[in-house]
Amino acid sequence: SNCKIDYNPFHDTAFIELRISYVSWLLLIKLFELELSARKASIQLGLSYPTTLKGFDILRRSVLRELSRSDEVLRGEIEADESYFGGKRKGKRGRGAAGKTIVFGILERGGRVSVNIVKDVSSETLIHETVTKVRRGSIVYTDKWKGYDSLMFCGYRHLNIDHATRFKQEKVCINGVEGFWSFAKERLIKHHGISKNKFLLYIKEMEWRYNNREKNLFELLIKYMLGADDL
Repeated sequence: SNCKIDYNPFHDTAFIELRISYVSWLLLIKLFELELSARKASIQLGLSYPTTLKGFDILRRSVLRELSRSDEVLRGEIEADESYFGGKRKGKRGRGAAGKTIVFGILERGGRVSVNIVKDVSSETLIHETVTKVRRGSIVYTDKWKGYDSLMFCGYRHLNIDHATRFKQEKVCINGVEGFWSFAKERLIKHHGISKNKFLLYIKEMEWRYNNREKNLFELLIKYMLGADDL
């Protein structure tokens, strides 16, 4: 009181980005962990929808910051695939669908998944994403898309499966990464449309939830918001 300066113990944390009580913050984090939509959470919290949505976006940005700090590469047996989100289907489906966001996913069997938004599914793009995330010498399983054909020249053992005839041949399949696509789309559908400029926040949230599905997400979110190395 003598120095006339207010002291806030959370001054250097993400909590100050939204002016709500810390009790409301804890409740908001819990509802985010439970995967309520911002609209339903705003009703339960007694906050406006824009305020609740801003709080959820702050949490998503904290997750994205945490993911960006990791430089861990995937290794061993790897599944790679692309999927398409949002937009309206026009003309061809799948790789020919228009107006959709393309997401490239890499899954380490028995380990983590890593996803990123890509501009196209050209060989150059897919190889760049794979080389960035996957240790050379790994086995990479894909479908028959020609964009993956150059993997064998980049230090990987490449095995593919033709989905026109079968979905699995012994260990050659991409069922794991396709399971992640189902995991993500089932959860994203409740948002009834996501703007392209925010979509990275949402798809990286799905990556984080999938990779930490056996952990206490509430405690992890508190840690990220505090910017602490240890809880």
